[in-house]
Amino acid sequence: GVSRASIRAATQQLIGMGILASYQGKGTFLLDSRLDDATRTQITAQDCKDALMVLEFRRIVEPEACCLAAMYADDALLQQLEAHLETMRSHVKDLDIFTAADAGFHQAICDATRNPLLIQSVNSVLQETFRNQRTTYVIGGPSKAIAFHESIYEAIRARDPAAAKRAMEINLQSSLDDLTWLTENAN
Repeated sequence: GVSRASIRAATQQLIGMGILASYQGKGTFLLDSRLDDATRTQITAQDCKDALMVLEFRRIVEPEACCLAAMYADDALLQQLEAHLETMRSHVKDLDIFTAADAGFHQAICDATRNPLLIQSVNSVLQETFRNQRTTYVIGGPSKAIAFHESIYEAIRARDPAAAKRAMEINLQSSLDDLTWLTENAN
């Protein structure tokens, strides 16, 4: 069986998601019987299976996030970005650590936007695609990724939103081009 505490916790979750509504003295009611639509608001691993689509999404969203990060940049952000860059530089042969630092760099930029929609959507995508990120290092290797990230960092450090946006566009377009080339030449 299922305990009452578990039922209460699940009910509260469903109320929080807008699927159920609770009215004192009346009961708990289903607001929307289309549970698939209501629960389909989160980005899943299944959504992120196509690496090209993920990079297209990131290519559209992250340059604007980078622009905002440059506008809101403070010393704490710059220290975070520099730490991620240093980790990337010192772990070019350990792709697990390198990839985690790369993802952390992008997450720090999104966090700096102060926009919960950007933060949640990009960070969800980064978390779901963490393991596939290595594919983008095949052409040019980690040193190419480091060079792009250094350009992004310098633009943010200069607090130049246009340059930061452009540096991120170049970084993600390069990854998209590399992955497209790999996909087309996989045979």
